[in-house]
Amino acid sequence: MSLFGLGRNSRTFRPKKSAPAGTKGAQLRKHIDATLGSGNLREAVSLPPGEDLSEWLAVNTVDFYNAVNLLYNTLTEFCTPETCPTMCAGPKYEYRWADGVKVKKPIECSAPEYIEYLMEWIECQLDDEKIFPQRLGLPFPRNFEEVVRTICKRLFRVYAHIYHSHFQKICALGEEAHLNTCFKHFIFFCQHFALVDKKELAPLQELIDSIQWR
Repeated sequence: MSLFGLGRNSRTFRPKKSAPAGTKGAQLRKHIDATLGSGNLREAVSLPPGEDLSEWLAVNTVDFYNAVNLLYNTLTEFCTPETCPTMCAGPKYEYRWADGVKVKKPIECSAPEYIEYLMEWIECQLDDEKIFPQRLGLPFPRNFEEVVRTICKRLFRVYAHIYHSHFQKICALGEEAHLNTCFKHFIFFCQHFALVDKKELAPLQELIDSIQWR
């Protein structure tokens, strides 16, 4: 493996993020664990009675980031610039990277490069207290739901790439059930709160249509 490859892989995998400490994050995290454990996805994605929507979105967004981060980390030796020269989800869907700040004009890049840019960008959002407050009393920004939508749209693209380009390897690694469970929770949450436009879901629409609320 090249020195570039070692550096890329070590950066792509990031330590697990915790729920915002200054909110009811820990309490909501326990609620998520309990409802997911019961197998009731409707309850698991629904806003708990009396809770703040922004806090609920924040805690779940951190969870979804962690889940995708861990799933993709198992594939870094198979998802390389050579095997995946473009970030795509099958022959019809190709994604180019732009964050509107460092990269304003979308650039074509390999899947691992795109995902590295993405993980770094999400990490910056989660670490920014003006976006994801860490201390009690700090408000969420007015555009918080827009930020969450952008994060979820881009995380979906990683799932789409994994399913289209690496599903056989996922099965060989024995991770199929875990991948499906993570994706099911993610997609039901996104649908419940209208976080990802239907046109963005097109690469996996057949899979989404096949899964049921249970």
